[in-house]
Amino acid sequence: MSNAEGVFASADIDGDARLAVPTYLRRHYWWAYIHPWAVAFWDHLWIVNLILLCNYRRLRDAALAQFAGKNPGHVLQVACVYGDVIPKLAAAVKANGGTLDVVDVLPIQLRNARRKLSGAEHVRLFNMDSARLDLPSGHYDRVLLFFLLHEQPADVRRRTLSEAFRVAKPGGEVLIVDFAKPRWWNPFRYLWRVFLAVFEPFALDLWWNDIGDLLPPPCRAFPRTQQRFFGGLFQKTVVTCR
Repeated sequence: MSNAEGVFASADIDGDARLAVPTYLRRHYWWAYIHPWAVAFWDHLWIVNLILLCNYRRLRDAALAQFAGKNPGHVLQVACVYGDVIPKLAAAVKANGGTLDVVDVLPIQLRNARRKLSGAEHVRLFNMDSARLDLPSGHYDRVLLFFLLHEQPADVRRRTLSEAFRVAKPGGEVLIVDFAKPRWWNPFRYLWRVFLAVFEPFALDLWWNDIGDLLPPPCRAFPRTQQRFFGGLFQKTVVTCR
């Protein structure tokens, strides 16, 4: 790796933050990710499942299915997430002989992830900004972005996606699980628009834009598959890098 070796090797996971907290995180998501009380409150399966309208397990399993029954190689998860995605991904990767790296800009989120990963020697945690990954190009066989993009403003999302494709190997996969625009008949197309506008101010970008249009221009022609869930409100998109 570029700047760290060993298990949980990144500096500052247990100390002061090495990286400045992005302005959009401090302004819009301090209540969800930054304060210790926020981590203690939100990181419960039933709460995460409620936020995702009882679709959490289905979406988690759809993501994990991409790693089942095959050698995952080197896997990168961009940003920690609440719930049990990280430990289950770590188990799936280990069972198939792979390694897992997890990056996050917030040390408190990395410490919370580490708490769930007892004995996972094949996992490393790094304090990094998703928009500026200090990782080698073309290193990872699979890159997972699980409900990250909807929380980022357009310029940060653009850089995050560019970095995800930069660190993926040719022939590797970038896996995105996130919101999407619901079908016209889905009542949440109308009920959730106000909710997202208030609590997730950048999420509607994933409603008004097809995920393919948000990819870096050189990657828009890459082969991709897409599944939609819950009347189109959620998506799983897999892009194969060339």
